[in-house]
Amino acid sequence: MNGNNEAHHLFRELAHRATDGLEVMLFWDEATNELTVSVSDERTGAYFELAAEPDEALDVFYHPYAHAAFRGVPYDDALLASWAEAAASDAYVSAGRSEESTR
Repeated sequence: MNGNNEAHHLFRELAHRATDGLEVMLFWDEATNELTVSVSDERTGAYFELAAEPDEALDVFYHPYAHAAFRGVPYDDALLASWAEAAASDAYVSAGRSEESTR
């Protein structure tokens, strides 16, 4: 056991869709019970994440750009090649949360 006191989060993928360069995933953080929708657009390079309440998670999953626009998330400013690159670099936009998630 190491001396590191970091909390380890286990994210479970609940839903995934990919079409024409757009990849959308719904994740559940078991430790915090938070839901997150991540969006990676290969065509534009945009990457962003949106927090989702349980009663709106599927709506956010199916309409992430509408929710991003409504929340004022500047998804055009968050340019990354893919979710995998974002997760590896831990450089992602987290919207609707008071603190940053750790991966």
